[in-house]
Amino acid sequence: MTSLPARDQLRQRAEYTYKFNAKTGRHGWLRLTPAYSLKIAEEFVVGHAQARRILDPFCGTGTTALCAAYHGREAVTADINPFLVWLAQAKTAHYSTAIIQATRDACAEALDLLARRAVEPVSAPPIFNIERWWSADALEFLRLLRAAIERAAQPGTQARNLLLVAFCRTLMELSNAAFNHQSMSFRSREPSALLFALDGGAVFEANLRFVLSGASENPVGSASVVLADSRGLTKALSGPFDVVITSPPYANRISYVRELRPYMYWLGFLENGRDAGELDWTAIGGTWGIATSRLADWEPSDRHFSSARLTRVLQEIGHSANKNGALLSKYVAKYFDDMWAHFCELPKLLASGAQLHYIVGNSTFYGTLVSTEQIYAEMLSQLGFSQVACRPIRRRNSNKELIEFDVAALWR
Repeated sequence: MTSLPARDQLRQRAEYTYKFNAKTGRHGWLRLTPAYSLKIAEEFVVGHAQARRILDPFCGTGTTALCAAYHGREAVTADINPFLVWLAQAKTAHYSTAIIQATRDACAEALDLLARRAVEPVSAPPIFNIERWWSADALEFLRLLRAAIERAAQPGTQARNLLLVAFCRTLMELSNAAFNHQSMSFRSREPSALLFALDGGAVFEANLRFVLSGASENPVGSASVVLADSRGLTKALSGPFDVVITSPPYANRISYVRELRPYMYWLGFLENGRDAGELDWTAIGGTWGIATSRLADWEPSDRHFSSARLTRVLQEIGHSANKNGALLSKYVAKYFDDMWAHFCELPKLLASGAQLHYIVGNSTFYGTLVSTEQIYAEMLSQLGFSQVACRPIRRRNSNKELIEFDVAALWR
């Protein structure tokens, strides 16, 4: 079992990209996985005490891999988004006392450069309507801080990574983004008297202390984070795995690339809107930018999954009375086509007796309930999994129809 001090570090590492809202007393973040939480992941990891190798094919921010590593397991996780791979690697890495001290030293150097204005600010990232995100003074500070980090720590080093995690927390803390409801919004802010060396520097320094506190106690297990497409896992990973614990994208048209763009632009993972749209198109469930326009020409693969339940859902959504019904019907069809391709990869990677847990929510389109959990169950049954079951975990919001499920199964 994880000791209490280690559990504190686990929670802090899990919250590396959270933003604390002093008004509500809650942590909010740019949404990555709508339901998945540290508590849920830890329950499943602890519940499979005999499982040594744990797979999470939809990495997100690395929550499953982090839990598994802190509980002494070997975790492997994958994602198609390079920013999420970088972040999960930073969260699951082992840090020596020398690295932590080197990070503190680099922080001190960066703050000194800020105080003396001894660096040229980096260019502002090309985020559309960037003034909604940050006031002019906050934006200037972040540009200078980003330049100071580049000067103080070498690229590719663990010290640079830890500084950048603290930078990510800082850029959201200084932003105008609001996290108090399902869709992210922006609040208006009066111009602040941000003092570069004092106020902004203190925010960054406090965030780094939080990050280093989490990094100070390393997990006893290991985690490997791989850049890979979940529809082609066997090209990048080797089994066998004893258990799969994951929360895939939902069929709800939420673009994780869109929600992540502040981080990705500031850290250089995106350079323009077209790149963002291209990445969203390759991701399962992506419909932002060019991904939406490409749906009109998309056709199912020759080996697509079909069932009476799915056919009925697609017909109801695509009804001519529904505005954009045909497009949304294709979106749902593509989502399940992609998930079928993913599920088809699993048998090649699993040990006999391996267990699966897919945390996923259902959704609605034009009043049609898309029972994602039931369609997952059909897919797994067709592939030869046994003991397939859908267990409700919790309600997603005030709509009583929207629920998150644990879709569980056993590999023969």
